[in-house]
Amino acid sequence: MIFRVGAKTPIKKIKNNRTYRKTKYIFYRQTIFDPIDHVWSFVGSFTGIGIIGFINSLNFSTSDNLFLIGSFGATAVLLYGATNSPLAQPRNLIGGHLLSSIIGILAIKLIPFPDLLWLTCALAVSLSIVVMQITKTMHPPGGATALIAVIGGEKIQNLGLMYVINPVLSGVFILLVTALIFNNLSKNRSYPYKKSS
Repeated sequence: MIFRVGAKTPIKKIKNNRTYRKTKYIFYRQTIFDPIDHVWSFVGSFTGIGIIGFINSLNFSTSDNLFLIGSFGATAVLLYGATNSPLAQPRNLIGGHLLSSIIGILAIKLIPFPDLLWLTCALAVSLSIVVMQITKTMHPPGGATALIAVIGGEKIQNLGLMYVINPVLSGVFILLVTALIFNNLSKNRSYPYKKSS
């Protein structure tokens, strides 16, 4: 066994303890919430996604999920499961989806060739990331919103810039309102996140 000079604890044991503490912090402290948080996360996300899905079902057949775009699922994880994350705050939510949807539509207009879809996808997502960084509106689901504008099929592409308003901004507004309501019903949660001074 190797000991540090003047220490009675072996170096290997110290490294193991440090590794254990890091692992415990990452897998235990970061993921455990007060059990009531699980309830509010479920109720908020269920209500937000449910409202968007219900509106979609009134206007379209079940195969035309035009309003319920995939990036809203990832947004729900941030809004209801990580309420204090900088990526989940209203500025990031609205700005990230808005800018990314515009970039996705512009990318498909700029490169309208089906055989270059890979290039259009890469351009849309990459530009979205950079624009969100520049505008300080980083919201990871925004990258998916840009990608959906490109690969979402004929119905989404036919919407053109209307894609930005409906489904993107209408869905974002529904998710934001439900986040403001359900994340503030619990005394342990607050949305938007306010740093305590």
